[in-house]
Amino acid sequence: MWFTILFAMCLQTSFLTPPVGFALFYIKGVAPPEIKVTDIYKGVIPFIIIQLVALAIVFLVPEIATWLPSVAYD
Repeated sequence: MWFTILFAMCLQTSFLTPPVGFALFYIKGVAPPEIKVTDIYKGVIPFIIIQLVALAIVFLVPEIATWLPSVAYD
């Protein structure tokens, strides 16, 4: 369970980072023409940092990821 949640968090982060960055391309598609891709990249940096910090916390404290399933299915 813990590894699956870590994997899902990594996938979520990959949607915001190049070269994959699917979410960035979606945002570029709906943004006005004067918005550059570099502006979008700069805008998602804080969110990437937050996701990496959360990933590190879940990695170091696995009980965060396994608490709710243990309560729900116990």
